Amino acid sequence: MKKIRLCVIFGGVSTEHDISVLSATSVLKNLNRDKYDIMPVGITKDGAWYYAPNLDLENTAGWVDSEGAVPVTLSANRALTGLVSLEDACVFPIDCVFPVLHGFNGEDGTIQGLFEVASIPYVGCGVSASAMSMDKSITKVIVEKAGVPQADYLVINTLDMQDVDACVKKVEDKFTYPVFVKPASTGSSVGVNKARDRESLIFAFNDAIQYDSKFLVEEFIDGREIETAVMGNEDAIVSVCGEVLAEQEFYSFDAKYNDTSSKTQIPADLPEDLANEVRRLALIVYHSLGAAGLSRVDFFVCKDGRIVFNEINTLPGFTSISMYPKLFGAVGVSYSDLLDKIVDFAFSAYEIKKKYK
Repeated sequence: MKKIRLCVIFGGVSTEHDISVLSATSVLKNLNRDKYDIMPVGITKDGAWYYAPNLDLENTAGWVDSEGAVPVTLSANRALTGLVSLEDACVFPIDCVFPVLHGFNGEDGTIQGLFEVASIPYVGCGVSASAMSMDKSITKVIVEKAGVPQADYLVINTLDMQDVDACVKKVEDKFTYPVFVKPASTGSSVGVNKARDRESLIFAFNDAIQYDSKFLVEEFIDGREIETAVMGNEDAIVSVCGEVLAEQEFYSFDAKYNDTSSKTQIPADLPEDLANEVRRLALIVYHSLGAAGLSRVDFFVCKDGRIVFNEINTLPGFTSISMYPKLFGAVGVSYSDLLDKIVDFAFSAYEIKKKYK
């Protein structure tokens, strides 16, 4: 059987570049070599693409200097589908793209648009679902219309920030402390802060605005952090629920990737009916945003049993400690089989799109 030429793209220009490299390392190590002709492509923090056919999986971060690394670009010409060498115009054909990219230019619909123009099957959500899910302020509107409970919020942008005192007043008129401040379009908790008073609120404003032109201020939800993994297209399925047990005050970037005391519990210790309701709401969120392939959908579960939507991540982490593969692993889906399934979903989504384009 002919191998699938699978282009795994990682790195990128976002603040989550290093996490993307870690995720890609795990993906590359677990892809079935008998099924795929794997084509690793790393994007530098400056946006340069390199095809690294001889990538050392124990030193993924060194792809630019690996033996035989070639600067490339992805052809948007449908008559020339593949990677094009910038050295000699040689074309490396590809059958499918697996973008192991997080954050800006990775999961916000931009690179997905390139794949659409090139008419190449790709893993994950399409352009609109990626863009809406990446922008938390838009996600909030869609999820609210779908009837899923969520934290109350305000949106503040750079124009508003010309009068910081007015922004503070708006927050204090609407909420009591503490509140959370989140850039609209970052992941891995980058730029997220918990503000307990006016001084820390202003600090959080100034931090968040470094990462995006707008940010959210959300009411504090006193609840357990429950995560679900969703996989599939129209007939998507939901994993068991998992719980994040962060030793730090909230599940920050540092708590996720640097604090070894942070733990997860899979499955989460929830009554069956409550866990099933979380999973039901996860599917509503997934379908209301038009997600496909895969996503992680996160909630808070309060002491009184109230379930509150937190966020959706359309290209969740795939590191050795990431929740997405661990959640499906808990129900018997191995990492390698999970990768096979989401690649298969990429091809099925592509065939559906062809009917309408």
